[in-house]
Amino acid sequence: MIFPRYHQLDAVRKLVQAARADGPGHNYLVQHSAGSGKTNSISWLSHRLASLHDNVDRKVFDCVIVVTDRRVLDSQLQDAIYQIEHAQGVVKRIDKDSKQLAEALVDGTQIVVTTLQKFPFVLRGLLRVARANSTDAATVAERERADEWAARIAGRRYAVVVDEAHSSQTGETARQLKAVLGTGADTALGDDPDLATEADPGDWQDGLNAVLASRGRQPNLSFFAFTATPKGKTLEVSGKPGAARGTPEAFHLYSMKQAIEEGFILDVLTNYTTYKTYWRLLKSASDDPDVPKRRAARALAKFMSLHPHNISQKTEVIVEHFRAKVAGRLDGQAKAMVVTSSRLHAVRYVLAFRNYIAEKGYQDVRPLVAFSGTVRDPDTAEEFTEPGMNLDATGERISEKALPSRFASADFNVLLVANKYQTGFDQPLLCAMYVDKRLDGVQAVQTLSRLNRTRPGKGPPFVLDFVNDADDILDAFKPYYGKTELAAASDPSRLEALKHELAQPQIYHWSEVEHFAKVYFAGLGKSQPGVHARLQRLLQPAVDRFAGLSEEEARSEFRDKLSAYLRLYEFVSQIVPYADSEWEKLHAYGSLLMPLLAVGRDPMLTLDDDVALQYYRLRRSHSGRLQVAEDAPAYVVGPSEVGTGRLEEPKAPLSEIIALLNERHGSELGEADRLFFEEVRAEACADAEIMSLARANDPQKFALGVRQRVGELMVARLGKNDQIVTRYMDDEDFQATAFSVLAKAIWEAANERPEIGSPTN
Repeated sequence: MIFPRYHQLDAVRKLVQAARADGPGHNYLVQHSAGSGKTNSISWLSHRLASLHDNVDRKVFDCVIVVTDRRVLDSQLQDAIYQIEHAQGVVKRIDKDSKQLAEALVDGTQIVVTTLQKFPFVLRGLLRVARANSTDAATVAERERADEWAARIAGRRYAVVVDEAHSSQTGETARQLKAVLGTGADTALGDDPDLATEADPGDWQDGLNAVLASRGRQPNLSFFAFTATPKGKTLEVSGKPGAARGTPEAFHLYSMKQAIEEGFILDVLTNYTTYKTYWRLLKSASDDPDVPKRRAARALAKFMSLHPHNISQKTEVIVEHFRAKVAGRLDGQAKAMVVTSSRLHAVRYVLAFRNYIAEKGYQDVRPLVAFSGTVRDPDTAEEFTEPGMNLDATGERISEKALPSRFASADFNVLLVANKYQTGFDQPLLCAMYVDKRLDGVQAVQTLSRLNRTRPGKGPPFVLDFVNDADDILDAFKPYYGKTELAAASDPSRLEALKHELAQPQIYHWSEVEHFAKVYFAGLGKSQPGVHARLQRLLQPAVDRFAGLSEEEARSEFRDKLSAYLRLYEFVSQIVPYADSEWEKLHAYGSLLMPLLAVGRDPMLTLDDDVALQYYRLRRSHSGRLQVAEDAPAYVVGPSEVGTGRLEEPKAPLSEIIALLNERHGSELGEADRLFFEEVRAEACADAEIMSLARANDPQKFALGVRQRVGELMVARLGKNDQIVTRYMDDEDFQATAFSVLAKAIWEAANERPEIGSPTN
């Protein structure tokens, strides 16, 4: 049995009281810190709402729908709710098909647990198929039943409990959910070009009005949204007016600061270490081509981040830190996560991990990797999948579904991830995180919060960050450390301004939008053959005019502004107290026009054959606690700029771009460093005994055997007034890195295998 903590009990009681007094049709935002027990809070609230009656003993809600958009937590949340009450008909987990979901919404089930991905599209698809134009008796009966279900669904009152509010509360997905469940939903279900007809032109305005009505608040729907990191638009859609500033705020708050002070979660910023990578690139191409500056800089940064030497050096730091500082915690049960910046990075990291572990003969570091789909390494043409790279002790593949439970076992203790398990992953044994990815804003808070779960004896977690600055991480945490506040409310007039800008190039004429709308909105929910083709023909004049633009920049600007309009309207239409039919018409028209507008994408720029890594150093730049200042308030903002700011990309010689990057990333690697390493390497290569050892041993054994001798050569070369003296004597990381690089360069010279581009790496 689990008893609620005070903040959970207080939140559930206040939400239930408000729902009883307000009735359906209201939104409530709950800001509870990550790791504060939202799963249990949602479970208890769902059961209380399912049995809630008003003052005249009428049920406030006919059904409670628990929605999550995080697939990892789907099973966890379903199990938590299901365990409270097993009685038949109380809770139904949607784990089959759309028919199961539709039945649950009409058969009296009190609590329906599903994912955002399953709902509402599956129900909409079921009703569309059931309404297919056929005279077959069985099909007609099915269609009549679907119409009856749609009417019954729209006639009920729902409490929608949302885990992680962001995508569930804003955007077109939220509108479609409201269209299915909201009052009059059976006339607004389609919103699909295949469902439109011109059979009865008088019906199109009814269809338009139904879609407009589905965007705002529904009188039969109440949303209870839980999140630790509310964005600006989440506050505007679901927040209540704030007492101090008048801007929206959460209905109930359990802040990160309070949770840390009460010992309910750990402070993930207590042991925060950042590393800075210093490197210099060398142009190896004989010519000096002019290349696009922005794309060239990105390509060079990617070349650097994926370089085997960069990954191998960071792998060594991670593995050795994990073994020395982490692995022994929690009686040897401690685990760590490595956050990589792409799927290819994750693949190369896990290969580097396994190579390093095998070379060292370590048995106490056992990694798994998590990424989606299939990754093809462009250098080797090899293809990798997550199950294919994760094998158990018997050589059997570990499925993606089984990975969380296998990682929780004693068999594995390091998880390397790429865009997976960075939100919603609850593993109290995580004691360290190694970050090799740019993290900003909400993403930084959500990712690092994987470490904040408590466990007896765990202690403050470690973070080693190879990419982000300590100040940037602090800035990301500030808005969510206490009460999250909105800087200013969004201004809907910006949408009208953007609509005006879209009309200027005359890609479309408003008469064409009106004609399209009459076809599109006429008789939503019905089906007529050939309608989709008719809508495509109505869009074709705009497609032709778009293709006729001579400037690629003009095409990109129009397409980007249309995309911005669609996103902004989907948000603004939920917060404005009025409906604008012209905005809705342009949204419908633009949604179908968008996929037809072809824009030349920037080709991938590959410079691997034109550059080489000249030298490299990884150095610790900060270590200690990051303290969030509480004196100056930090605010979140809603959608702001709707333009794209895309400018024509200038070009520059490749050598100039390399020089700029070297200046930015290699400021502490001067000529003295290069000469120092070159001199030590040259002396070592002139030593017959060292060369003999290098040819007779693998790199790891060679490094162990010559550590003392190469160390003596390094010390002998250090002058008392040389800036390298202080760095070498005071910086243990520099010592280790310098020796590792020199030993590798000497071994490669002896075996004639230059792998990095220059032995001065």
